[in-house]
Amino acid sequence: MSTNRKSYHPFVSPHDPCPPQTVKTYETPPNLYLGFQPPGLEQFQPLEALKKGTLWPALYSPYSSPFEHHKKG
Repeated sequence: MSTNRKSYHPFVSPHDPCPPQTVKTYETPPNLYLGFQPPGLEQFQPLEALKKGTLWPALYSPYSSPFEHHKKG
């Protein structure tokens, strides 16, 4: 399975007055990699499914901030 965080390198103009962002990232949903829902797919318990927003762990993907690794603590 692939990672849900993807990145790309946007065009940086030499005339841009702002400091350039040389790498941009975005999230992709896990259902892109599932293809079809196989029978007997593992399920969360009902209360856990309500908390996670999906019944199936294979489709659960918590949002991870691309800026977390830059934090100093």
